[in-house]
Amino acid sequence: MENTNKKTGIAQKFLNGIERVGNKLPDPFILFVGLAVIVVIVSAIFHMFGATVTHPGTGEELPVKSLASGEGLQYILTSMLDNFTGFAPLGLVLAMMLGIGLAEKVGMLDFAIKKTILKSPPALITYTVVFVGIMGNIASDAAMVLVPPLAAMVFYKIGRNPIAGLAAGYAAAGAGFTANLLIAGTDALLAGITTEAAQIIDESFVVTPVDNWYFNIVSVFLLTLVGGLVTNKFVEPRLGKYKGEEVEGAVEEEHPKAGKAFRNSIIAGVIYWALVLTVIFLPDSPLRNDEGGIVPSPFLDGIVPIILFFFITIGTTYGITVEKIKSSKDIGKYMAESMKDMSSYIVLIFAISQFISYFSWSNIATWVAVNGADLLKDLSFTGIELIIAYIIFTALMNFLITSGSAKWALEAPVFVPMFMQLGYHPAFTQVAYRVADSSTNIVTPLMPYMVITLSFMQKYDKKAGIGTFISLMLPYSICFLLTWIVLILLFVFLGIPFGPGIHPYL
Repeated sequence: MENTNKKTGIAQKFLNGIERVGNKLPDPFILFVGLAVIVVIVSAIFHMFGATVTHPGTGEELPVKSLASGEGLQYILTSMLDNFTGFAPLGLVLAMMLGIGLAEKVGMLDFAIKKTILKSPPALITYTVVFVGIMGNIASDAAMVLVPPLAAMVFYKIGRNPIAGLAAGYAAAGAGFTANLLIAGTDALLAGITTEAAQIIDESFVVTPVDNWYFNIVSVFLLTLVGGLVTNKFVEPRLGKYKGEEVEGAVEEEHPKAGKAFRNSIIAGVIYWALVLTVIFLPDSPLRNDEGGIVPSPFLDGIVPIILFFFITIGTTYGITVEKIKSSKDIGKYMAESMKDMSSYIVLIFAISQFISYFSWSNIATWVAVNGADLLKDLSFTGIELIIAYIIFTALMNFLITSGSAKWALEAPVFVPMFMQLGYHPAFTQVAYRVADSSTNIVTPLMPYMVITLSFMQKYDKKAGIGTFISLMLPYSICFLLTWIVLILLFVFLGIPFGPGIHPYL
């Protein structure tokens, strides 16, 4: 990482130390292979001592299963391919990159950045990137694939360090799951889990997708400000001026028909979304739910392929106009070229998918979550300090279980009823969970999208490693977490509702 900043304050020394230590770790593929081996060994030890855990949702007593047993060996061998091909982020990332890669290879993204985003006032570009990243969670995990590389390209075009743009985009997209001006699929998913947990105490209790909405709206603007400040005042100065090699295709000469092609692609994109909206608002639309709503709905469940086809539509239109696409074969050719750039990611996902599957199958993840929750209960906090302790606990749990819905499915049956008994509203407990989960999404190496973002980072700095990545994300993670804790306290003490009619106490 090129760094011309000579300041050596305590924070800089700390992050530089994290970077040095982190970059001395083995290659990510070998690292996750090693972690998988460790899980095998630990599962055998736990099993030897008869470790069990009661699942908080089902009440079923689960033993910690040994991967070093005959049953474990069978699982390792028979599940290996399913673990890899069934790993959800793999399909999402590759599908998104087919469309994005096509638009990039024909030159459309390059032109769009130069002619649109770059016309924004330079002082606002960082905040625009962070805002777009946060709002991108309306497209679910797709934002973590789409926003970081585009943000890096924006920064590169205006002569700023592209790694700073990539860091801001990834941090914003990762934290955005608890911030949006709209009601997103995440709101519905978590509310459903919270409702089930609350009904352990009160069978009539219902938590709705809008119960955190006011808090989410405020979070959008506050995190945009904080994320922009962290980027401008800390991350980019630490990186220094970019002195890496010229990025291939980044200064490509503009095609004489580029302007016309871009207009055509915009028209095609508008027509595409008009057709999508027409289908959505048709009577008895197959893209709406049984009640006629959008959250949740097949539309949101299918948002990734819908976005994929959008990029294919505008990329193909642009490519035809600039004569880079002269036959249907060219579309497949450009898509194939974009997949070549994903080869290292595919290799890494093979190792990551095995490690995560072993961790889950052995029940070690459940054991850690439930016993950690019991420990927190034993601390006997009763006031707002209990909520803060819970936030910190969940933030740390994110280093073991990265799936937000899976972790909430484990935690909700424990903490929602417990906090209800102390007088806290389930939707308030849900807010505490969401800010903790979102804050450390961006620093845990187990997050699948970390790998693809690191591969984009290596496009600008071939020496960048896991240590580089974590050292860049840690300031965002800490600042977002502290900001959210303060915001929760302000909502509580000022009596501001977290959603329509939702206050901390029942």
